[in-house]
Amino acid sequence: MQTFSVRTALIGAQMLFVAFGALVLVPILTGLDPNVALFTAGIGTLLFHFITKRSVPIFLASSFAFIPAISHGVATWGIAATMSGLMAAGVFYMLLSGLVALRGNDIIHRILPPIVVGPVIMVIGLNLAPVAVHMALGRTGDGAIELFSIEQALMVSMPALIVTILVSILGKGLLRLVPILSGLVVGYIIAVLMGMVSFDGVAAAPWVAIPNFTAPEFHWEAILFIVPIAIAPAVEHIGDMVAISNVAGKDFLKKPGLKRTLLGDGVATSAAAMFGGPPNTTYSEVTGAVALTRAFNPVIMIWAAVFAILLSFCGKSGALLSSIPVPVMGGIMTLLFGAIAAIGLNTLVKAGDDISLPRNMTIVSLTLVFGLGGMFFEFGDFTLRGIALAAITAIVLNLILPKGKHA
Repeated sequence: MQTFSVRTALIGAQMLFVAFGALVLVPILTGLDPNVALFTAGIGTLLFHFITKRSVPIFLASSFAFIPAISHGVATWGIAATMSGLMAAGVFYMLLSGLVALRGNDIIHRILPPIVVGPVIMVIGLNLAPVAVHMALGRTGDGAIELFSIEQALMVSMPALIVTILVSILGKGLLRLVPILSGLVVGYIIAVLMGMVSFDGVAAAPWVAIPNFTAPEFHWEAILFIVPIAIAPAVEHIGDMVAISNVAGKDFLKKPGLKRTLLGDGVATSAAAMFGGPPNTTYSEVTGAVALTRAFNPVIMIWAAVFAILLSFCGKSGALLSSIPVPVMGGIMTLLFGAIAAIGLNTLVKAGDDISLPRNMTIVSLTLVFGLGGMFFEFGDFTLRGIALAAITAIVLNLILPKGKHA
């Protein structure tokens, strides 16, 4: 079963292709180096498979849940300080892993039930909505600078969005698994035809180059701002483990166990931050590809990781990715970030929580308003706001509010 061969190598390359669009989109949106993200996805996946004893057929790469935190962190404290917060997020996963080892899998569901996780995920998605719209209209993420005219931008961003939607809904086979990549390619081609792309950077870039690695620098404010965001992807990790278990017909929550998979995810995330890459998370696209191809051999994911690392040292690939115009990404982001919010809503729906009950309504209402309305609390030089405040609010309210008969 677990053999390294030409066949597993080819399937591994296919798995990287499936993950590629989402993998590189995160660093492009947040100001990080796409080549570093490729490298850290590869390293993170290898570490995960080492910790889980090469038993789970999954690939780890850039997490969308951290986009707003990374963007804010890079703009406010710089990449190095932001990396300290992301490294701490990985440590948070490791602590959850230890908690699971001591108390069992159910402890996660008691601390982070759907009534906490759902609204927090919604805040993550909706916080990003203005950024997506600004970029789709040809402006910078904050809307301050116009990079392209609205007419130009819409002629690129809307086709990219429409193709992404059509491929995700109507696509067959492998094509259905790469809607983001399909949208990027179509939008990019249109942008090239409209003269919106410069290839000067690609021509000047070397074929072989060391990625722009950045070591973390300790920064308390960045750590306290970013760590609470790890709650949502931690719960998403559990869902992905259930999904891949169902696909492969094995219970990976028991063997290698949630404690090992969470630990692997945490180590991978902290390792990524050590090099200046975005946090790693299990990729649902790749799980879908596993289901489609019935390729359950974990060695395939090791090959995908190796190819990601090799590609990260190609200077021209990074330059080509950096040449993608903002409206192309903005069009796709309008769907992606709305989808994140929808996942949060679906979390509540699937759990069957009655939002009309006073306790549940209080948790959801304050989480959404605090997270989206601009509420903040200052503690000396530190300010708690946005997603971090929403996460802490939801957790604290869930712990302190009494549960009625129907809550």
